[in-house]
Amino acid sequence: MRRLFPVTDVTDETAAPGGVDGREWSLAELAAAYAYPGPGPAGRREPWLRGNMVSTLDGAAQHDGRSQPISCPADMRIFGVLRALADVVVVGAETVRQEGYRPARARAEFAADREAAGQGPAAVIAVVTASLDLDFSLPLFTTPLLPTLILTGAGAAPDRVAAAEKAGARVVVAGEGAAVDPARAVRALADLGHTRLLTEGGPRLLGQTVAAGVLDELCLTVAPMLTAGDAQRIAGGPSVTIPVRFTLNSMLEEDGFLFTRYRRA
Repeated sequence: MRRLFPVTDVTDETAAPGGVDGREWSLAELAAAYAYPGPGPAGRREPWLRGNMVSTLDGAAQHDGRSQPISCPADMRIFGVLRALADVVVVGAETVRQEGYRPARARAEFAADREAAGQGPAAVIAVVTASLDLDFSLPLFTTPLLPTLILTGAGAAPDRVAAAEKAGARVVVAGEGAAVDPARAVRALADLGHTRLLTEGGPRLLGQTVAAGVLDELCLTVAPMLTAGDAQRIAGGPSVTIPVRFTLNSMLEEDGFLFTRYRRA
């Protein structure tokens, strides 16, 4: 792993002898590189929503409907670190179905830091869904360390809400109709004490957070691959009236993959 931006004394130190291939960063180094912003002057921690996505050079967020084929071991290490830093992972229902989502697991390497930060043993998974068309017999609902959250609208079908609650999920209303309002979802999660927010998509959910103006940061892995075809981009849905400007915060590289962090300008 090499740091390409910002350029500091550490950049050269992360390179292996010969300066060609960087060494593998420790989990602690990755955690420091991806740390959430600290509390404000009054000691209050405001909600911070970061997205984590992967894209090929030609803009594909998936191959054959899944992101795994365009990922790599370093991307998965960062994926795990981002989860270990988060209070809650927000994910769309379609991504839960396609990617076979499971509960976040507790990791011994982060246990002390999470306890010191007042966090639970692992991130809570929060599923955004209007229909609640989910298989509540999956491990995401039957064996989580902490109850899975369901973010839905006030107009959700009562029988599906009852099925979710019977399965042990906690249903949180974050919209007036059937759909979820991303800004209201962020506030609702913060009210539950979840201020370090992470979304892993899918593209439709990420697009909704962009359109609602609630995405604070994007962690984007650029895979050195070309797939062609008609795969989704990392963000879908209606376009925004004016493009939202983000600034580059950091960039790492390993095996041709670029690991970037952009923050809202």
